Amino acid sequence: MGRENFHRILNETHQDVLRMGSLVEEAINRAVDALGRSDVALADDILRFDDIIDDLNVRIETNCLNLLALQQPMASDLRTIAAMLDIVIDLERIGDHACDIAQITKSLAEEPPLKPLIDIPRMAAKAREMLRESLDAFANHDAAIAHLVPQKDDEVDRLYRAVFKELIEFMAHDPKAISRGSNLILVALYLERIADHATNICERVVYMVEGVPKKLKRSVVEINRAVAHSDTLLNPS
Repeated sequence: MGRENFHRILNETHQDVLRMGSLVEEAINRAVDALGRSDVALADDILRFDDIIDDLNVRIETNCLNLLALQQPMASDLRTIAAMLDIVIDLERIGDHACDIAQITKSLAEEPPLKPLIDIPRMAAKAREMLRESLDAFANHDAAIAHLVPQKDDEVDRLYRAVFKELIEFMAHDPKAISRGSNLILVALYLERIADHATNICERVVYMVEGVPKKLKRSVVEINRAVAHSDTLLNPS
């Protein structure tokens, strides 16, 4: 593989990463829309749509590994390839979370709505904004943007806590709401994790551009913390 061909494939793979990012962003948008409208047909479309995302993921990984195997990339190219291999892992997991939300939509379709969805769509909008900006940072090799995006995770965390507290209170007062409430808590958790994956992408961009691995601001929701919090709300001292 000549250097010209190497850079052609590298650039094509770079574009494929951005295309994959656009697809998973659309999947998040459609998943939350399906949830809000109890649209089972749309939820099924999202689950089928994931095959396209997975196929693109395989193509990107294959190209990256071929570039590593057939060439000895320069330091900057090597960091770009390494970043792409990591970024597609985060994008694939975001796509999985969109599918998780679609599955919940199907589970709740026959149930009456527990409450109007307000903060969950706000969480989704903020998480999509973080994802879009992290991919913009990747597209433009812009470490400055990559440093700023994770600061927006504070708002996602705040919304998650608000959703969690409200739904726990619903479930505490009405045992019939437990199934619906716990499923909506999972939706909020998936959206919080999507914001964390956007932060991961920003970390890869900073390393790609600056050559120094950095841990950017992040708040990961742990299941045991959520359980402890719910226990406090249900059994106040």
